[in-house]
Amino acid sequence: MTKEEQIAKKILQYTGGKENIRKLAHCMTRVRLELKNEEKADIVALRQIEGVMGVVDDGTLQIIVGPGTVNKVADAISRSTGIKIGEETAEPDELTFEERAALKKANIKSKNQTPFKNFLRKIGNIFIPLIPGLVASGIINGAANFAKNVGVDDKTTWMQILLLVGSCIFTYLAVLVGWNTAKEFNGTPVLGAIAGMLLFNPGLAEIHIYGDALIPGRGGLFGVIFAAWLMTIVEKQIRKIMPNSIDIIFTPLITVLIVSILSLYAIQPVAGVVADGITTGIKAILDVGGVIAGAILAGFFLPLVMLGLHQGLTPIHLELIHATGSTPLLPVLAMAGAGQVGAAIAIFVKTKNKKLRSIIKGGLPAGFLGIGEPLLYGVTLPLGRPFVTACLGAAVGGAFQAFMKTAASAIGVSGLSLTPLIVDNKYFYYLIGIVIAYACGFIFTYLFGYKEEMSENIK
Repeated sequence: MTKEEQIAKKILQYTGGKENIRKLAHCMTRVRLELKNEEKADIVALRQIEGVMGVVDDGTLQIIVGPGTVNKVADAISRSTGIKIGEETAEPDELTFEERAALKKANIKSKNQTPFKNFLRKIGNIFIPLIPGLVASGIINGAANFAKNVGVDDKTTWMQILLLVGSCIFTYLAVLVGWNTAKEFNGTPVLGAIAGMLLFNPGLAEIHIYGDALIPGRGGLFGVIFAAWLMTIVEKQIRKIMPNSIDIIFTPLITVLIVSILSLYAIQPVAGVVADGITTGIKAILDVGGVIAGAILAGFFLPLVMLGLHQGLTPIHLELIHATGSTPLLPVLAMAGAGQVGAAIAIFVKTKNKKLRSIIKGGLPAGFLGIGEPLLYGVTLPLGRPFVTACLGAAVGGAFQAFMKTAASAIGVSGLSLTPLIVDNKYFYYLIGIVIAYACGFIFTYLFGYKEEMSENIK
């Protein structure tokens, strides 16, 4: 049995077995489980599993095992349970409707969820399956543009291929987002995909509504998400009254017609105003707030990561890229991981705890490449004060990035991996910002953030 299979076996053991799993998914570092009865999960025992770096129990049970490992652990759970990754299982037959309702109510109450957290979680669930493709395409696109900037002829076949591959997912991103939105809200995915196809269709430019030609992509992904969500609502309502014999024909037909008309006459104009407001607002915050805004944004980003809500910002990055060609927010927020790397190095230098040093040694490579969860859940968060000093280091780096007005042409992981995506040849400034965050995270943690007795929290 491999190490990953052992982790998977213990995760199942401490979450109530395969019968208790409703849904299995994963992102770059976390196995995500939706449980039928969350009271059966032994969070303390899960945290003690060798190879588990942390657990977030917030609606969806998130078990952090690190990049690379997460794919193998999720696959092992899938093979063991027969549950396909990303698909839900049915409720157990032995539970009555009232019992299921009571159980769901108890779970929600116990988690102290808020509408805002639920909203961010839903948005995150839409984009998390797309992240590997966004990362790969973004890096390819960034590397190709970097080569172009240093003089490589973009008319050569290989450059054309790289630029084409790098742009593929962004060309059809609206379709993928629409599909995932409908799936997340328990609708028919292809109807959500149609919403994405419609709102980004070049043919919209030939249609005039309210006296003006429509603009393909107006409203960005916010419009797509809302239209795809509306598809699920309309579909469910129509299905309630549609005879079974004609449901497969007329339910999707009527749904698409109704939502398409609403999308062009109402959703796209409103979403356009919202998207413009968000992009203008973010740019204004960074332009007017400058270094202070950069420090606040970077300093408070790690708590979002801690709660697993950071993916909810993905559509904002993508809308900034869609509207302006780049996102100035991403380099600022990337400093959160850099501050944490500096804090971890300081702890590594000071501590004599062998297990703590081993965890840091294993997490630093991923941290340098912008994947911070191993260090967050394995080191800074359990120790307490280093989490704060890491945030302070991030704030200084974020202030520098805001001052230099660095921006990224695509989204991906942060850290050093983000460098090829930096626009306007500001690669050097971005790297200086990372070094500043490393250094400040190190200094704050070395001087104020860590005492050896804290290592007793690492078990």
